[in-house]
Amino acid sequence: MAIDTDKNSYTVIFAIVMVIVVGAILAGLASGLKPMVKANERYEKQQNILYAMGVNNNEGTSDVEFISTDVVEDVFKEYIKKQYVIQGGEITENPEAYLIDIKKESTKAKDPNYQRRLPLFVGEKDGEQIYIVPVRGKGLWDAIWGFVAMDEGMTVKGVYFDHKGETPGLGANIKERFFMDDFTGEEFLDGSEFKGIKVAKGNNDPKNEIKDDYEVDAIAGSTITGDGVTTMLKKDVQMYKSYFETLN
Repeated sequence: MAIDTDKNSYTVIFAIVMVIVVGAILAGLASGLKPMVKANERYEKQQNILYAMGVNNNEGTSDVEFISTDVVEDVFKEYIKKQYVIQGGEITENPEAYLIDIKKESTKAKDPNYQRRLPLFVGEKDGEQIYIVPVRGKGLWDAIWGFVAMDEGMTVKGVYFDHKGETPGLGANIKERFFMDDFTGEEFLDGSEFKGIKVAKGNNDPKNEIKDDYEVDAIAGSTITGDGVTTMLKKDVQMYKSYFETLN
C-alpha cells in the first residue's frame, strides 16, 4: 500500500521523526565530545595561569603565545608548586583549585550564609615564588576575566586578561601585549592600604615608566572596558589581601 506523502499527517510525522533522529545524533555527539571539551577548558586555564606568571612561548615584542596544549599539563605541574582554596579564613591545599568556577562562586556569595571559595596558586620561576589569583568582572558588552601574578608584597609580576565580547580593536585589546605588559611592576599596596590599579584615561605616564602611581594607561576608545578592568582588579584582588599579610 503506497504512502500518501501529500497528507498533512505525513509531513507532521516526518518532521517529528527527523527531530527525534537529529536530536539523538546531537545528544550522542555532545556526550562523546564532553571529555574533550572539559580537557580543553582545563588546558586553557593552565595556559592562562602560566602566562600570567611569565611562562609562555612569546618570542617577539607583541606575541601572545601560550604553552602548547600537548605539554601544558606537565609544564603546569613543574611551575605551580601549590594550589590553595581560601574559604572563611581557612586555607586548605587543593590540587584542583584551578578548576573552581569563580563566576559560580561569585553568584553563590550573594547568599550571606555562603562563604566564597577563593583559589590561589603558588608558582616558582627563576627561584622566586609567585602568587597567582583569578579575577572576573564586566566589560562594555559582557564578561571580562583573567589572572594576576604577584610577589609576596602584591607587586605585579604579570597578568593575563580575556573577554567574551568586547569591541575588536578597542576593548578587545585588553588581551594584547601592549596593554597587559604595562601592569608588570605596578603595586596594589600603599604601605598596608590596598589601592588597586586604575586603568586611567589621561594618565600622565603613557610609557608606564612610573610604577608607584597605581595607574596604567587606558586604551583609547575603551573607557567602559577599562573601568571594568579597574573594578575587577580592586574587587577581586583585594579579597586576597589578608592572605598576603600572613606572608609578611
